[in-house]
Amino acid sequence: MSASGGTKAIVAALGANLAIAAAKFVAFAFSGSSSMLAEGVHSVADSGNQGLLLLGGKKAKRAATAEHPFGYGRERYIYGFLVSIVLFTIGGVFALYEGYEKIHEPHALDNWYWPVGVLVFAIIAEGFSFRTAIKESNELRGQQTWAQFVRRAKAPELPVVLLEDFGALVGLVLALGGVGLTLATGDGIWDGIGTMCIGALLVLIALVLAAETKSLLLGEAAGPEQVAKIRAAVVDGEVVTRVIHMRTLHLGPDELLVAAKIAVQHDDTATEIARAINAAESRIREAVPIARVIYLEPDIYDETAAAAGADPAKTPGGQ
Repeated sequence: MSASGGTKAIVAALGANLAIAAAKFVAFAFSGSSSMLAEGVHSVADSGNQGLLLLGGKKAKRAATAEHPFGYGRERYIYGFLVSIVLFTIGGVFALYEGYEKIHEPHALDNWYWPVGVLVFAIIAEGFSFRTAIKESNELRGQQTWAQFVRRAKAPELPVVLLEDFGALVGLVLALGGVGLTLATGDGIWDGIGTMCIGALLVLIALVLAAETKSLLLGEAAGPEQVAKIRAAVVDGEVVTRVIHMRTLHLGPDELLVAAKIAVQHDDTATEIARAINAAESRIREAVPIARVIYLEPDIYDETAAAAGADPAKTPGGQ
C-alpha cells in the first residue's frame, strides 16, 4: 500500500472489530438490546470491510498482463467502493430497520450491565483502533485538514478506516445513550431511537465513502505539488524548452501515468530529442517516484498558433 501504516491501521481495526462484535452479540443475547444487535452487525460489517481492503491491496500487487497493460492498481479503489456498499446495506440499513421495529414494539432491557459493560469495552477498543489510524494518517496528511485529507487521499484505505472508526465511536456513544435513557425511563423506545441514529450515521458515512471512491475509480489527476514537480523536471532549458500540454492520471494509489507534449528546437536531431526525452523521464521518476508510465511527445511550439487557438492548458484536464 502507499504506506505501511495503511496496513497497520487496517489490521488494528480488524482485530478490534472482531473482539467487539463477539462481545456485542453476547450482550444482545443477555439483554435483548436492539442497539447491541445493531452494533454487533455493524462490527461484523466493519470486519468484512477490513478484509475487503486487505484483499484489494493484495490483488493490486499483481503484475501487468496483455489484457491489463497498466496493471491492477485500481483494485484498491474497487474494493474501497465495495466497502461503502457493505457499510450502507449491512450496517446502516439493518440498524434503521432494527430501530424501527424496536420503536414500534419497545421492551425493557434485561441484565442491563451486559450492554453497558460491553459498550465501555468497545469504546476503549475502538479508541485504540482510531488512535492507530490517526497516527498513521498524520504521516501522510501533512498540512491538510482532516476533511481535505479524506477528499484528496489517493490511497483509499486510511480514509476508509478513519471514517469507519469515527463512525463506530459515535455509534457506541449513541448506543450507550439509548441504553442509558431506557434504563432511566424504563421505556424501551429510547433503545430504538439510539439504533435509528446509529443507522442514519452509518448511511451518511457510507455515502461519503462512496462519493470519494467513485471519484478515484473515474480517475483523478496528480496533486498540484506533483504536477509542479513533473513540469519542472521535464524542461532542461536546452532541448526541451517547455511543456505545451500535459495530462496525469492515477492508475492506482502508487502508480501515476504522465502524458505530455513537449516543445523542442526545430533544428534538433532525432537522436538529440530521443536522448532529451529519456533524460526527462529519468528526472520525472526521480522527482515523483510513483510516475511509472510516462509518454512524452515532442513538437515545435508555435506562439502564433497557440495564440490563435484554444490553449490546451485551459481545457478540461489540462495541466
